[in-house]
Parts: sequence; C-alpha cells; structure tokens
Amino acid sequence: MLCNLYIENIAVIQQADIEFSSGLTVLSGETGAGKSMIIDALGAILGGRTSRELIRTGQNKACVAATFTQLSDDVLSLLAEMGFEAEEGQLLVRRELYADGRNQCRVNGKPASLSNLKALGERLVSIYGQHDGQHLMNEQLHMDYLDLFGGLEQPIARYLSNYEALLQLNRKMKALSMSTAEKERRRALLPARIEELKKANVQPGEQEELLALRQELQNGEKIAQGLADAALFLDGNDGTESVADRLSQAVKALGRGARYSAAAGELEKRMREIAVLAADLSGELADELTRLNYAPERLEETERRLDQISKLCIKYSQPADQLQEHLAALEEELDTLDHLDDSLDELKAEYASMRAALYQEAGELHELRCKAAERMAELIQRELRDLDLKNARFCAEVEDLRTETQARFTKKGTDTVRFLLSANAGEDLKPLAKVASGGELSRIMLAMKTVLSAGEQGMSAVFDEVDAGVSGRAAQRVAEKLQALSNSRQVLCITHLPQIAAAADHHLLIAKTERDGRTFTEVTPLDREGRKREIARIIGGAVITEKTLANAEEMLKTI
Repeated sequence: MLCNLYIENIAVIQQADIEFSSGLTVLSGETGAGKSMIIDALGAILGGRTSRELIRTGQNKACVAATFTQLSDDVLSLLAEMGFEAEEGQLLVRRELYADGRNQCRVNGKPASLSNLKALGERLVSIYGQHDGQHLMNEQLHMDYLDLFGGLEQPIARYLSNYEALLQLNRKMKALSMSTAEKERRRALLPARIEELKKANVQPGEQEELLALRQELQNGEKIAQGLADAALFLDGNDGTESVADRLSQAVKALGRGARYSAAAGELEKRMREIAVLAADLSGELADELTRLNYAPERLEETERRLDQISKLCIKYSQPADQLQEHLAALEEELDTLDHLDDSLDELKAEYASMRAALYQEAGELHELRCKAAERMAELIQRELRDLDLKNARFCAEVEDLRTETQARFTKKGTDTVRFLLSANAGEDLKPLAKVASGGELSRIMLAMKTVLSAGEQGMSAVFDEVDAGVSGRAAQRVAEKLQALSNSRQVLCITHLPQIAAAADHHLLIAKTERDGRTFTEVTPLDREGRKREIARIIGGAVITEKTLANAEEMLKTI
C-alpha cells in the first residue's frame, strides 16, 4: 500500500508531501491544477520514462520518494533477490532527476537501477489512464489481454520455445537446400582454399608479433646505439669509474655511520639494492647487445610474411587472428557438402515431426484461450451490468487459423483474438472501435480492469480520469464499482465526477496558486466540510450556491 508520496520540483509542484490511506482516495481540482503531475511523479518512482521537461523551470534537479507498507510476499521475495531489505516491513523508493538527463535511484537507502524500480513498480501499483481505453480499441493487444486473464504465460512460453526451434531448423534446411550447380561449384572451390590456409598456417597473435619485430628491425641501428651508449655510461668504459664502483663506495661510506644512526642504516640498505640493480642492468644490456641481429634478410622475410597475411585477410574478409577459425569452418562446410543429401533428408524428417508437434501444441493453446474467453465474457458482462450497461453483451472471439493441412505459425500460436461488444439490446456483436462511445468505453475498461486485476491483490490501483464521458446514473455505478474495488485494495482516483468524489473514503484537493509570477500547486486533505464545498464546486462550477452545497451534502449522506 502507498503510504506517502513526496514530490519536489516536478513541473508546477515545488514541494508536496502527500499522505495516503487504505480504501478509496479521490484527487480533484480545476483543470490544469497539477493532478496529472502527481500521476507522472508516481510513474517516475515506479521506473517509468521521464523527460527533462518534467523538472520545474529554473531548477537543476527534481526528486520523488514514495513509502510503501503491507508488502506482499511477492514484493518481499523480489527485494531479497535484488539484495535489498524491507526494514520493519516498509519500502522507501527514491528517484532524483537531473537536468542533464542523469538519474539517481535508491531503494531503502541503497543505490538501485531503473530496472529495479520498474520490476518493483509492476508489483506495487497499477496505473490505469485514459490511454488504456485506446489500447482496448487496438485488436493487436486483445490476445495479450486474454492471455493475461487466462494465466497462459507458461504454455505460451513452452510454445514459443518450440516455435523458435522450428524456425532455426527451417533456416538450417534452407542453407543446405542449394542447387546442384552451386554444390559442385563449392565442392571445387573449397579444397584449394583449405590447402592455401593450411599452408599459410597463420597463428593467432602472429601478425601483432611480426609488426612489432618489423618496427624493431627497421630501427635496429638506433636501438643498438642506445643500448651501447647506456652500457658505456653504466660500465665506465670512457675512462671513468663505473656506476657499480661508485655505488659500492657509497655503500661503504654509509656503512660507517649505519651503526650509529637508524636513518643511515636504512639509506645503506636502499643503496645496496640500487647497487645490485645496477649490476643486473649491466649484464642485461650486454646480453641484449649480443642477441640483436639486424640483418637485412630478416627484415625482408618479415615483410614478406606480413604481406602474405594481409592478402589472406583481404581475400577471406577475416581478421588475421580468425583465419584458423575460418579454415575450420571451410573444412566443416566441405564435409557437410559431401554428406549433404543424407543430412537434408534427416533434417526434413525432423522438421516434419517438430511441425506436427507444434501444430498440436497450437491447438491446445487455442482450446485454453477459448475456455479463458468464455470465463472472461461471463465476468465482464456481469461487471457491465453493475455499471448500468444491462443489455450489453461482450465476447472475446478466438479464431484458429489452422486448417487440417496448413497452419501459419506466429510467436503466439495460430489464433487471432478480438473483443466484440453489443452495447444495446437487439444489436449484433461488433468490434469495440465501431460500437463503443466514450462513456461506454470508460465503463468497459473499468469492467475489464476489475476482472483482469483479480490477480493483483495487494497492489494499489490508480485511475487517472477514467470516468471521461460518464454522467448521471452511469456515473453512480462507476462510483459504486470503485468503492467496491477499494474493499480489497487501495484505490486512488483522479476524477471530475461528484458521484465518485462523494464515494471516497479520503479526498485530496489539488489547487493551483500564483506568487511572484510563478505557479505553485498545493495538495490539501479535505475534512467533511471541505469535501462538501469541493463536491459543490464540481457540481456547479466556480459559483457555489446554497443549492449546490445542499446537493453535495445529500450526496455525502447517500453514499
């Protein structure tokens, strides 16, 4: 349950600290007061997409924080899986938005990712907005609604796995089903290429080693001269004492005072280490000068090998380090071509078996959808009757596109699903987009959300102006439905209907003010008298009269 929502610098909301309770809470106010900004802020805390324009003008960052209690076992399990702890059964989620596009998220004080917030949000709050009505019109989404209702996630996942395996096998068969002329051309071409790559025997890392060697050979004189000069200065062959001799004298000099001073003793120890290092360097310089061989033929040989490798890379369109892998692939292809006909026959038999199994699995999925469609239609029609659509008929039409011999498989099976409605007695069932008015669509969506949310127990439900186009008795039925829904879960509803406002357990007023040329939004919990005045405003507009107040009082008593 959402207990608290803190908002700072979100659009017109400079700062708001909103407390929420169980039951039905309505949020009302004039158009443009900032009600939608509260939903946007809540969406941000649930890991939704945000825009920099959401940050209040003149500010560099915005902040949203929410506290949840009465966490479900599902949420607690997910928190543990993510490495977070629910302290005293509470969950605090915080998100900071910066003008440069950065986000900082925290869960119970620990750094979190947006994906963490999104995964938690899907288990904490369901937000239903006006756009959801448009989703109902989209027949491409009807199958998803039905599958969600039917709990078909696992059978669909199994089907999808087998479907993708069949596609992969089909691609393999197409790759092998080449013409006879193409097979013979490849058979004639491959042996020469294989022999060429075998003979070249280019090893991983060889090209890099040769490039380094070429650089060394091209600059051999400079390298040799540098080594010789260093040895000369180190060994003192120019008539001066060697560095080793001087270091040895320095060690003796320090040794005379080391017995009387700890500092001198430490310096003597370090000087001995330097003397040993100098002696080692002298020997290594001599060894390197002896090893060097900058004969011109070595450079020519290196250049020839690099040129050979470069030509092979261009010819086969492969990096040098992958030429050996390419050789193995060509050898495998040649072996496959030699046994192509046998392999293709085996794959065709395997494909036929897998396709038959997938055909049957698609049929089983169709049966599950048909059963789910019957249950969905029955429940939604019951909800529609409660919402004053007494003669409405709803149908989730499931059509199997398979025939006895053919089937066009998709990722979701071989079905098409679409929702049909007859809003009035005597009318045929037709697609939602053709028969549903705005008010009817709002009630259909509420009915569907009520049915589909059966598996969302423990989650808070937020309705953002889903009462559009509803009035009179229908509005009363919507209010009663929201009130009934709030008996089993927390419900928040932004509304412009007095019937819904009167049905609420709690009422928050969203009001906009101007100070010093800036706009500010304030959120105020209303007591009974405040609720009466706000409901009167919703009924009559800006001018509140004794009649509208009396009407509001009567509505509060009736609900």
